[in-house]
Amino acid sequence: MSSFFFSQSDVNNPRIPTNLKPELSLSLSFFVKLVSITTLADPVEIATKQKEFIYRLKLPDIYILNHLPLHSYFFKNISQFGSQPCLINSVTGETYTYTEVELMSKKVAAGLDKLGIQQGQVIILLLPNSPEFVFTFLDASYHDATNTTTNPFYTLVDIAKQAKASNARLIITQACHVEKLREFSKENDVKIMTTDSPSNGCLHFFELTHFDESEMPMVKIHPDDVVILPYSSRITGLLKGVMLTQRGVITSVAQ
Repeated sequence: MSSFFFSQSDVNNPRIPTNLKPELSLSLSFFVKLVSITTLADPVEIATKQKEFIYRLKLPDIYILNHLPLHSYFFKNISQFGSQPCLINSVTGETYTYTEVELMSKKVAAGLDKLGIQQGQVIILLLPNSPEFVFTFLDASYHDATNTTTNPFYTLVDIAKQAKASNARLIITQACHVEKLREFSKENDVKIMTTDSPSNGCLHFFELTHFDESEMPMVKIHPDDVVILPYSSRITGLLKGVMLTQRGVITSVAQ
């Protein structure tokens, strides 16, 4: 660690205002020296010193399967746990096993393909915690589409900004939120799908569950394809999307 020493000459530093008390002048002189040292330091030397302070856990390294798409990583041990509960609907008490979740996600992927949702397009999940949220989330990985999530209780202004910024093609939500979305949907050619009760002019999630999973599109998925596009809450300005890739999400889960 560097040490700093001061002499009376520091107080006379031309960069320091002369009308300050000696002790304050000394503090400012220290700051000037520190800024100068930081500015003039060799970036390579700084990087080398920083590497010396990397702390490594004594635990063994984790082997990360980040070459897989998210759905393959999620279901990689399904042969061992396929009959175990994966999702429990707290409202209805209905339970889905891992095998059922995998099957339902594939059916949804096949259905959305028939509805025209293509590889790389964005789906907005305007939903609370629910099985449909999970099915669609995994479907996006099968389909190599992108999920973006938002709060169902946001105003239309907030939802519209995110939908336009992400160029979303489909909004999946509950029937109680449809009315505030209708005008935006018509003006921007964005489909609306409900997960609970049917709503006039909207698709219904139940229809997707009847598609044949064998008709699911076979797409080439790259580890750097974006699978999730969350947005900031605009605390520091306009909302900003964060592109999370297949590789990045799997790495985060593994860690």
